Amino acid sequence: MSRRYDSRTTIFSPEGRLYQVEYAMEAIGNAGAAIGILAQDGVILVGEKKVTSKLLQTSRSTEKMYKIDDHLACAVAGIMSDANILINTARVQAQRYTFAYQEPMPVEQLVQSLCDTKQGYTQFGGLRPFGVSFLFAGWDKNYGFQLYMSDPSGNYSGWKAAAIGANNQAAQSMLKQDYKDEITREEAVQLALKVLSKTMDSTSLTSEKLELAEIFLEPSGDVKYQVCKPELLEKLLVKHGVTQAAPEST
Repeated sequence: MSRRYDSRTTIFSPEGRLYQVEYAMEAIGNAGAAIGILAQDGVILVGEKKVTSKLLQTSRSTEKMYKIDDHLACAVAGIMSDANILINTARVQAQRYTFAYQEPMPVEQLVQSLCDTKQGYTQFGGLRPFGVSFLFAGWDKNYGFQLYMSDPSGNYSGWKAAAIGANNQAAQSMLKQDYKDEITREEAVQLALKVLSKTMDSTSLTSEKLELAEIFLEPSGDVKYQVCKPELLEKLLVKHGVTQAAPEST
């Protein structure tokens, strides 16, 4: 039945479904997972880098984590070319706001503005939805630390812990069971690594397959976005019992 209604993004099926949007969500379900957790003292983002071939050269820069502004970053799951367009749009919007008002753009206002763009691509003929979901992590003076999730339809919502990408339902179920409101950043990192270790398709986690980023406040009061270096991430994996320490060479 879907073939009669999925040729245009603007056509609803008799059941009230937009098949093009659902196809986009299906593409995201096959992408590398990403998890975001809101802690008392910050927000952490952990992403899975899909290694599709052993011949593929691993990127030296981040693939899943992107800094939008000094106080805001995001994790991505889906088609990266689509994500790049939206991330560049968000960066421009953030800088325009700062230029006009001389202060950082509120996190939810930026997320809503970007989701308005995504929604437009589900409403007009000749366009297809962006095949990407985001986890936005940020801080502003109005609401402190915040975590938002958005999907190809343009919907967004605030979360205490959220998962996107492959096996997101299983990850979301584990987060719902183990998350607690007074969680710290260190505990959030441990929880995210635990969830990924049990939901990822890989048999073992390594620093080559993961990216970890944090947003927190420095003692000076400035917002800090920090990506965990591979060697430190490897130590965290061993510390939290997710992977075994590499044997020392003799």
